[in-house]
Amino acid sequence: MKIRHVGITVRDIDKSLYFYRDILGFTVVREMNESGRFIDDISGLNNVKVNTVKLNTPSQNGGMIELLCYESHTSSVHHDPIFKCGISHFALTVENIDEIYKKLSSENIVFNCKPKISDDGGAKVTFCRDFENNLIELVEVLS
Repeated sequence: MKIRHVGITVRDIDKSLYFYRDILGFTVVREMNESGRFIDDISGLNNVKVNTVKLNTPSQNGGMIELLCYESHTSSVHHDPIFKCGISHFALTVENIDEIYKKLSSENIVFNCKPKISDDGGAKVTFCRDFENNLIELVEVLS
């Protein structure tokens, strides 16, 4: 078994694409406007209209993320977690965390701290937030 993708519900698809595609380097695999019985059934909702964008990681071997922007349901009106914004966090393995930290900082991305070496010395780690305030862990594995 492996993780296929992480779904992230967002309010602003263009701003989220700018972050994941343009800044982090993810590649758009598929973009769809979904509605109808299938999406209603699998989401457990009625009359769903959602724009979904699937993106591959830059290395293309780390799975995908899926951005979901609901036109028909909003978290301010409903309380169902399938269209509520946010997740706990997800982690990305990166090659050069200091370079990525500088690049994201220049785009005014908020970090909890500068990259730090973990207590066991096996990784350099930091957390940042995307434009929807989702928490992302960046990890550089040290040899």
